[in-house]
Amino acid sequence: MAEKKSDRTRAAILAAARERFGADGYERATIRAIAADAAIDPAMVMRYYGSKEKLFAAAAEFDIRLPDFGDVPLESLGEVLARHFLERWEVDDSLRVLLRTAVTNEVAVERMRGIFAAQLAPTLRVQAVDQPDVRAGLVASQVLGFALCRYILGFPPIATMPDDEVVAWLGPTLARYLTSPAPSQV
Repeated sequence: MAEKKSDRTRAAILAAARERFGADGYERATIRAIAADAAIDPAMVMRYYGSKEKLFAAAAEFDIRLPDFGDVPLESLGEVLARHFLERWEVDDSLRVLLRTAVTNEVAVERMRGIFAAQLAPTLRVQAVDQPDVRAGLVASQVLGFALCRYILGFPPIATMPDDEVVAWLGPTLARYLTSPAPSQV
């Protein structure tokens, strides 16, 4: 089936919005600049998305795409999660845009919270770990901290570290967050 012109326009707007929000942040990005980047009239952006907030929400839509961890032994889950998140960060810049914007914008912060709460914690519940919300928060802190240093701030040597080395460093930390007894149980 042929792609409709409206689908192409919507995709162009989203691509331009992701770039602009990522480069300028939420506050400085304007509908006019996004429209110019997409080579369309600003009224078209408003027609498709209604507001800057709704456009940002669409541009910051991100699916962590967690695989089914049902067959992964709990002791291997940290390494598998580390590799999965690394691969997601590498192939989709939407989460980078969201992270960069979340540093200064409460709308982006809420979006980030929602993504991790809605996608990571339920996966941990399936794994039957105790305190899945706490553990999801700890995993998120590690993954987001790493992503901030690697993709946003470009800290050497984190920014250029080979993927297998990243997994070797992050995997055990994530595994500890997932498998260690909660402090109240120690």
